[in-house]
Amino acid sequence: MNYLSIEEVVNACKGNLISKSKEVESINELVIDSRLANKNNVFFAIIGESLDGHKFINSAIENGCKTILKNKDNNTEIIGEDINIIEVENTEFALGDIAKYYKSKFDIPYIGVTGSVGKTSTRDMIYAAVSSQYKTLKNMKNLNNQFGVPLTLANLDESYECAVIEMGMSGFNEIEYLVNIVNPKIGVISNIGLSHIEMLGSREGIFKAKMEITTNFDESCTLIVNGDDDMLATLKGKDLNYNLKTFGFEKDNTIYCVGVEMDDDSTTFKVMMYGKIEQFYIPTVGEHNIYNAMAAILVGQTLNLTLDEIRSGLETLEITKSRMDVIKNDNYTVIDSVYNASVDSMRAALKVLNRYENRKVAVLGDMFEMGSFAEAGHRQVGKDASENADVLIAIGKDARFMVEEAIANGMNKENTYYFEIKEEAIENFKNILQKEDVILVKASRGMHLEEIVKFLSK
Repeated sequence: MNYLSIEEVVNACKGNLISKSKEVESINELVIDSRLANKNNVFFAIIGESLDGHKFINSAIENGCKTILKNKDNNTEIIGEDINIIEVENTEFALGDIAKYYKSKFDIPYIGVTGSVGKTSTRDMIYAAVSSQYKTLKNMKNLNNQFGVPLTLANLDESYECAVIEMGMSGFNEIEYLVNIVNPKIGVISNIGLSHIEMLGSREGIFKAKMEITTNFDESCTLIVNGDDDMLATLKGKDLNYNLKTFGFEKDNTIYCVGVEMDDDSTTFKVMMYGKIEQFYIPTVGEHNIYNAMAAILVGQTLNLTLDEIRSGLETLEITKSRMDVIKNDNYTVIDSVYNASVDSMRAALKVLNRYENRKVAVLGDMFEMGSFAEAGHRQVGKDASENADVLIAIGKDARFMVEEAIANGMNKENTYYFEIKEEAIENFKNILQKEDVILVKASRGMHLEEIVKFLSK
């Protein structure tokens, strides 16, 4: 991050400088973790779900921080001398306002990426394609919310030529808030699934929330969507005030896949593009990743990259950890997909598992934020498990519905196992698993099944 003067910070967030440091007149980093704070940072006292950052103001100062941004209605006694203290109505919004101001200093293409499933992998695909020609910024890990996006933008400097920003949400108006900070000219929606349906009520609600990515769009902007998705397909043929490009396997899309060859860890696929078939390679597997790659191809073309440039970028793809990572050892092949889970991503992962010849074991845990759809969603996954796996090991509260449905759909009851907690499953693996098994491990993040991956990977 380049330096911002204290005056710029105050003006950007419409704050009030109630105490001014004689020593520090500018900052070069935004931090919300007091442990990372130092002399040239501004520490934002964010009020989160479980912690109030105002309680850590003095810890930040002890670490050398000289600029504090706090809510004006908070009366925390600040211990320290020669400190810049900026008061605002809301520190969360102030973080967004300052990031928006800082981002405006860089006239580069901004690409916004969202979707129910696969948005991080889609972001990684787009980054791979675009960074073949442009130095590109992207979110680190899963920093895609109202805190992560501003902190990501703060990493910009004159060396960057493009930015790919993933935008997550769990309710209405959250994508719109991020869009008003980023103002992307290219928006990408990977699909409309069931993630966060507990908060949004229906897929129609999810569709409406994801479409907030077009909030500031005009004729100079482009929306790129999965045209095979039944909700996103409704955009085709509509009179829109922006450009629409679609991808998929159906022939009515802007580009569509016409052939696929997969091995254990890579995919070669052919795409019909404007009357001509083009071939691409990605070092990962799964039909869902072909969709993600096609989104990246369209982004690259929108940025005027050549197909060869896009190809070379996709070949260097590095997918963020725990998203279908394949780990092989002397005992098993483990497919690590523990980062998160939804009905759609579970089904996609099971299809990948089904491609293997050895005995296929699905270790599946609860999917969260399903609300009233929880039983139906877990039953759907159980049905898919019966069609794609030889053995099902289900873990959690709602995972019992997976087992019930798998058996109802013809899976041998002796090949199904249910455990309330992961520790019970681990204890019983020695009686269930066999040498050379291929084991898919997947669940919502809160199930912490990475402990199972660690155990199986030894």
